[in-house]
This record gives sequence, structure tokens and C-alpha cells, in this order.
Amino acid sequence: MRTRPRAFSLIELLVAIAVIAVLLAILLPTLAGAREAGRGAACLSNGHQLAVAWTAYGNDYRERVMPLSYWSESDIGTGDPVYWWGTYGSATQEIDYSRGFIAPYMGAELARNSVFECPSQPWGTYRPQAGFRQPTSTYGYNGYYLSPSHTPGWASQIGDRPWQRLFEIRRPSELFVFADTLLPVQPARNTALLDPPRLWDGFAWITNDYPTTAFRHHRGRNAPGAAMTARADGGARSVRADPSWILHAATAVGSVGSQNDPHYVPDAAEWR
Repeated sequence: MRTRPRAFSLIELLVAIAVIAVLLAILLPTLAGAREAGRGAACLSNGHQLAVAWTAYGNDYRERVMPLSYWSESDIGTGDPVYWWGTYGSATQEIDYSRGFIAPYMGAELARNSVFECPSQPWGTYRPQAGFRQPTSTYGYNGYYLSPSHTPGWASQIGDRPWQRLFEIRRPSELFVFADTLLPVQPARNTALLDPPRLWDGFAWITNDYPTTAFRHHRGRNAPGAAMTARADGGARSVRADPSWILHAATAVGSVGSQNDPHYVPDAAEWR
């Protein structure tokens, strides 16, 4: 004689649901951590590719490093400003990646999920530069030190500083060429310029209240985050933030340390 299978009781169902909820609570943070680790690894790969391309540019131009921008009339006349990543074009014209200084040395173009975009800061999580509908880059270039006279916004204060050559760079394994960057405003905006923790006012170094290094990786309740840094030796490393480095908590923006030497401006003590 067949007996009908016994159905789960309400208590048994509730216990099963509770067990599943506990397992999810345990596994989801692990899965989220694994995804962020993957994004961090991809970001480091992007930084390494940018650093290698930057070195190749210097090798082709008699060791002169890549400028951040040609934007002054003496450089471009009445043409469009050219940046390391490309040109803005116009409101009706697409951004032209091919004119960027680094373009001939890269096997990628400006696009969503490209080597120019940090996987932890994808398109849609920030307001793009100049309001354009295409990505430029979420990595900043250290033009402040590397090409002072070709760094818009700062050239009037530091334009008399030397445009660096590869062989002149001190401690290349410590100097940041590119890094994760973001403008600490609301809503957050991307920036392709890596600003240092201290700025030269013509007479002395003063604190930069709006640096641009973004510690957007591995952020959590008890973790201030980490930033990808691509170095002048071609390597890329993640730097975990000290809480004191973060000046803008909402965007996790600050600087690696409070001084320019050695990562941003290694000869800062010699500026006069």
C-alpha cells in the first residue's frame, strides 16, 4: 500500500529559508570580494599597458616624455587642444582618440571597458569631462611634474620647470606616471590629470585641498580603499590608503602621503 510523501511543515520550511539566508550572507561578501579583486587585477593590467606605451613614446622622442596636452595658441594655433588620450572635438563631433599622444603605442581605443577606463569606475558612475557622451579616461597623467609647460591649469605657475626626459627621472620605480583619479566634487567627475598633494604658488609649496588620486578599489566600512599607480619603470602597483590620506571621503580622493616626494614631484625640495 502506497503512502503519500509527507510534505514539509511550516517550521521546516522556515528553517530551510533561514539556512539559505545564512549561507548567502556568508557567500555574498566573498563573491563581491572576488569580483573586486578581478577588477583590481584588470586595473593594474591597464596601468602597466599605459606605462609601457608612455615609455615607448619617450624612446621615439629622444627620451622626452609625453606631454599632457598641447592647448596653447603657440602649439596648436586655432586647432583643437590635443591631450594625451585624444581630442574633445566639438559638441557635434566625436572624440578623436587617434590624435592622442599615446594612441600610436596602444592597441586599444577610447571606449567603455577599454584600457583607458578603470573597471571599478565604469561609464555611468561619474560625470564625463566637458559633458561629452563618450569616455576619455579615468586615469590621470602626472603632467604636473613630467611636462609642466604643457599642463593646462598649472602652466602659468610651473611652466618654467623642466620638461622631463626618461633618463633624468629619479627613482623611476617610485614615481607615479598614471594613477586612478577623480575630481572630488558632487556629482563626481573624471579627470585625466594627476594632481599632487602640494602645489607650487611661485614661492613655496602649499597644501592642495583638491588632489585627484582616487582610492576606489577595495573600499569598505573599515577599509579606506586602494589606488592603482603606474610607475616610470613600467610597473603598476596598488597602494592601500592610510585613512589620513583621504581628504574627500564621499569620493575616496586624496593623495599617497602628504608630500610630493617621491611619488608625485621627486625634486620638490629643489624648486625655487
